[in-house]
Amino acid sequence: MRFKLLVASAAAAMVMGTAPAFADLVFPSLSYRTGPYAPNGIPFADGYADYFTLINERDGGIEGQKITLIECETGYNTEKGVECYESTKGEGALLYQPLSTGITYQLIPKATADGIPVHSMGYGRTSAANGKVFPWVFNYPGTYWDAASIIVKHISDQEGGDLKGKKIALVYHNSAYGKEPIRTLEELAKKHGYELSLYPVDHPGQEQKATWLQIRKERPDYVTMWGWGVMNQVAIQEAANIRFPMDHFIGVWWSASENDVLPAGDGANGYKAIAFHGVGADFPLFDDLKKYVIDAGKAAGDGSHLGEVLYNRGVYAAMLAVEAARTAMKLHNTTDITPAMMRDGMEALVLDNARMAEIGLPDFGPEINVTCSNHGGPGLGAISQWDANSKTWSLVTDFMGADREVVDALIMEDSEAYAAENNIEPVACGS
Repeated sequence: MRFKLLVASAAAAMVMGTAPAFADLVFPSLSYRTGPYAPNGIPFADGYADYFTLINERDGGIEGQKITLIECETGYNTEKGVECYESTKGEGALLYQPLSTGITYQLIPKATADGIPVHSMGYGRTSAANGKVFPWVFNYPGTYWDAASIIVKHISDQEGGDLKGKKIALVYHNSAYGKEPIRTLEELAKKHGYELSLYPVDHPGQEQKATWLQIRKERPDYVTMWGWGVMNQVAIQEAANIRFPMDHFIGVWWSASENDVLPAGDGANGYKAIAFHGVGADFPLFDDLKKYVIDAGKAAGDGSHLGEVLYNRGVYAAMLAVEAARTAMKLHNTTDITPAMMRDGMEALVLDNARMAEIGLPDFGPEINVTCSNHGGPGLGAISQWDANSKTWSLVTDFMGADREVVDALIMEDSEAYAAENNIEPVACGS
């Protein structure tokens, strides 16, 4: 309804020969509440919307400026995602969070040309972490290549620091998303001496019996997974069916929700995944979300996802947007910020432990200090593990860093190639 009202007011303004005015801070939500990826898309979209509602209801907006969320359904379809972008960008959109690597790849040149920042938080094109080449794109607090490196580091730690002769398999969604970690895992294989095997799974991922029979035959020491939606559920169930040891099965942070493990019941016990933020609802912020949003009947959904991994991630994404907008307001000494100002705020974002505690999320994630040259953030991750008895995730390691020697070299190589192919002159960042 809000989206329809905005379109109507903009159309009326154009008929009258005046430019539409946007009193609120507009944040589009490219969501997917339908299709095979809906079970994962819904809790994220709910958390994203609910945090903005909290800021409006509890604080009166960001520094007194109310937030308007425009939700547009993509069905996790790249073409629909681009259509959503085109239909909403003229509504005063300050920032896009595509929630899809495929959509992100398509929006990078479009949003850059339009001067609207994109935040692909923990997904998208990893080399966009080079802010000199991608000044309008951000992927903090970490990237897929960071995740791949940290997973390998965890496996190495489990093996006493020696991976020579070990076999690691990657089960991945056969898309731009799923293919992102391959180059990093290949480079790390050269460095550490493990054998890498690749198992693509076609969309949507419901047919995996042959894949897991092959894994049973090849007997890898560890399996890592870049999956999404129903693919994750099926993979974990099939792994349980062949009695693959779950503590040797490690997913990326998009293969780590309650939806992924609950269908397998006790068979999922011990499954691991990397995480870039905290788990559960034991944070002061969630008391406010319950009071001002869920109990007040203003939640985007039914309120049942509070504290779930993907709900938390939606909250985290919205919180980072709010803090970046707040930073932009301070930088430019105005609450009436533009997309260009929002970009500046994202690039100047500093989120330390003290501020996280003020927000109500103490120790929820690592400190973030974005710079002109580094749009990827600290690149830290922790390993989480599923307990089927208590039906909870817990972090079983501290946050640890990626192999910067390998990851940063790949980022530089890929971003420089992109700049050359697209005739981009890198931004000259200061010291």
